[in-house]
Amino acid sequence: MSTKEYVYEDNNSDFALFQEITFDDENNNPAVLQIDNASNFSVFSHKLMSDSDKVSSQLIAEIPADEFDKIAIEWCKKRKLHGALGGPVGLEFGSPDCKYD
Repeated sequence: MSTKEYVYEDNNSDFALFQEITFDDENNNPAVLQIDNASNFSVFSHKLMSDSDKVSSQLIAEIPADEFDKIAIEWCKKRKLHGALGGPVGLEFGSPDCKYD
């Protein structure tokens, strides 16, 4: 059993970030970036230069910088990465664990 937990969702934009939440290991599930009405994207597929015949693919999608900033900030808050970014590491004002906004 799983459900989507949205990390970032804005009704005024076409971008959302979520994780599939399961009872097993919710914090290590991959992040999923959903782009609705994508206008500028491309998909590439090519063979790698190696002994094996592996095929590699690449997805490229443009996201406006200000929108990506919002997504990145919400992801860092969810993953409690504020200490790694030089911010407050406890219950200080401004940390995601703070009870006050």
